[in-house]
Amino acid sequence: MADDYFPIDFSHPAVREYMSLIRRLQVLTPLSLLANIVTVAVCSFVVHPSLGDITRWHPASISPSVPVVAFYILAIYVLQVGYCLLLVIVTKTETKKTVVKGVGHALVFSNWIMAAWAISWTLQWWIPSTALLGIQALALLYANMVLIIYHEPTFARPLDIVFIHAPMRLLFILTVGLLFPYSLLITLGHGQSPAHHDNYQWEGFAVMISVNLVGLFIIAARRDIVWAAGATWVDVAVWSSEHKPAPVFVTAVIFTVFHPLTLLMATVWVTCLKSRSQGRIRLPPDEEPGRPHAQAGGRAHNGEIQSDWS
Repeated sequence: MADDYFPIDFSHPAVREYMSLIRRLQVLTPLSLLANIVTVAVCSFVVHPSLGDITRWHPASISPSVPVVAFYILAIYVLQVGYCLLLVIVTKTETKKTVVKGVGHALVFSNWIMAAWAISWTLQWWIPSTALLGIQALALLYANMVLIIYHEPTFARPLDIVFIHAPMRLLFILTVGLLFPYSLLITLGHGQSPAHHDNYQWEGFAVMISVNLVGLFIIAARRDIVWAAGATWVDVAVWSSEHKPAPVFVTAVIFTVFHPLTLLMATVWVTCLKSRSQGRIRLPPDEEPGRPHAQAGGRAHNGEIQSDWS
């Protein structure tokens, strides 16, 4: 009977949506982000061996450059801080629906998983690390599909693109395109030895070519700026690390060029199609020579002018 003490109808959909936004997202999202940042920072700069040390000690055919990945993750953190601020100042109904029904608890869940992954990776628990990344990939896949299908990004709400769609998409690209396959290779024992840097090079090539081809299709079909930036960043992280097998290195370099080039070509193509369709002016059909004009009091029938009085 607690509702008798409050003059608010908690069963109303608008009130329930508002309470969900305030109680869950405004509290849990910054808390999970803080836990993520603190855990990753401790595992990177305080404990030994650190996240970077483990990555360098266990190279694989697609192992990335630690500084490049660190900068990528830092960019995701900055965008998530903007997302937390957006939760406080949000006023548009569409934005509320996007954060409540589109993102929901997926970002909170991913932040906690990433914090747990940092601990398990530092402890070199390969199977738990890979399992955590797989769960995170599935959660982010579902959230991104909901965002694209039901809450499509639009330039009418640029803050939604920057602080909602961008961090969700970038985190998904990092997990699926790099962290999960890299962790899986290490778990399977398919790493590299210092004397043989070409070990399992074709497995790495298969990962790189499949992930990049899917990304290239998405960029061409949707003209996705965020995906182009994230996929290019991941490719740079791969080819800029040391001792890369030739198939992996060449594939990463090629798609580093192809991703932004495909985005540019797709944008130009769509722009040209729109300009051509808008430039067409529909003129009235020319009248045949010698055909009499219809008068106000007549009607056309079978190509002939007939009078209403006939």
